[in-house]
Amino acid sequence: VQPNNYSTFYDDQRQNWSIMFESEKAAVDFSKQVCIAKYNSSPALDSVLYQDLLLGEGQAVEGGDSLEVAYTGWLFQNNGLGQVFDSNVNKDKLLRLKLGSGKVIKGWEEGMMGMKKGGRRCLIIPPAWAYGAQGVAGRVPPDSTLVFEVEVRRVKLAKETCSSSDGLSVSSRDSPAPSPVPSSDGFSSD
Repeated sequence: VQPNNYSTFYDDQRQNWSIMFESEKAAVDFSKQVCIAKYNSSPALDSVLYQDLLLGEGQAVEGGDSLEVAYTGWLFQNNGLGQVFDSNVNKDKLLRLKLGSGKVIKGWEEGMMGMKKGGRRCLIIPPAWAYGAQGVAGRVPPDSTLVFEVEVRRVKLAKETCSSSDGLSVSSRDSPAPSPVPSSDGFSSD
């Protein structure tokens, strides 16, 4: 996935290709179908499969960072998107979560690492990384594989140090940390 509705890929001959889509929606829909095709052609999924739909900007998120997320969740049925079982897209409230806190399913913790503000990603999550054999009464049958489209709307980095006057946050991850100064010859006296 590239900016401005481009996607790039290479074929089995290692030939590089680019596709430009007419709209963001067409690019996103195509990328979502690529993710589903990857899932359907893999033997057995033992972790989260994800595909970026839009890249977003800024700092990549990591454990400890807080996010506000818009999402839609589908049951994976008949080799594709089944019925929607949960969504907050048309609601006023975004979902707030802190990566690594264990408050959301393991597949989200894993699948959202490295996303950026404004980024969208398709996650396909096997049962062991979602609700497992229990499922969710009335919504998610036991042993369900789930598909989510997640969009990071806001990010609060765990390692924020200061804010500049224009209101933009400056992260300590952006600046090199001072390193200990070695002695002049690099060796200790003994």
